Amino acid sequence: MDKRDLSTIFRERLKMLLTRSDLNQSAFATAVGIDRSALSQLLSGASTRLPRAETLLNIAAEFKVSLDWLLGLSQDEGVTGEIRESLEIEEAPDGFDRTLLARWHAEAAGTKIRYVPAGIPDLLRTEALVDYEAGIANKSREAQAGETQYRIDYNRRPETDMEVCMPRHTLEIFARGLGVWDRFPEADRHQQLLHMATLLDDLYPTFRLFLYDGRMRYSIPYTIFGPYRAAIYVGDMYLVLNATQPVRTLTSHFDNLIRAADINAHEAASFTQRLAEMRF
Repeated sequence: MDKRDLSTIFRERLKMLLTRSDLNQSAFATAVGIDRSALSQLLSGASTRLPRAETLLNIAAEFKVSLDWLLGLSQDEGVTGEIRESLEIEEAPDGFDRTLLARWHAEAAGTKIRYVPAGIPDLLRTEALVDYEAGIANKSREAQAGETQYRIDYNRRPETDMEVCMPRHTLEIFARGLGVWDRFPEADRHQQLLHMATLLDDLYPTFRLFLYDGRMRYSIPYTIFGPYRAAIYVGDMYLVLNATQPVRTLTSHFDNLIRAADINAHEAASFTQRLAEMRF
């Protein structure tokens, strides 16, 4: 990162901490071990120099933020990464709207959310598919249904901007009743595809689905919540990345999936409709 950019971000976050603290400049400076004139200079932007390491550490410790956040290397004020079990997220006692995933969606409102699902995107599933998948995965049907409804409601908000990218073959395998869906009845698969086509048309353009050739590209499932964090789904856990550079790297990876798509967002509803009309 350019030194001037680093200085600008630090100054903005220092001002944020000053405002949040409800302290005047003299008291704030005393709290972090510098004099008021030094603080005024840091806030003015007259120089691109950063304070001494000791001062940075004092600011981080006094106001309980991470150095990475203070210097713009992370979008998260606390730890730079963590692993959380999905069970904690999916079966929180207050419902999906009170879970970490819901909180991350709320924090990213007004920014773009990028999502590579592990299967059929959650908000596009019918109740029959929710029941079926909850049964084979031994998960709470109520929690799964709550997540689906939350995501639908979220994507109806005017400020929502969500892109989803997944292999075209996932839908083709589903339509044929192969893989994990081999015991999901044909009639239910047909209704699922019709339901999906309807929602894709209804939610467009705030929700946009792109389909790429899974033989040419590969991706693990993950979600990027604006510029703030990425959650990588690893079986029964989410690996959460808050550092700026990994989030940017995953964003670049997602954009490459979009570029490789052979079914674009405005074509996704009609493609799904055609799958529903086919007989295998």
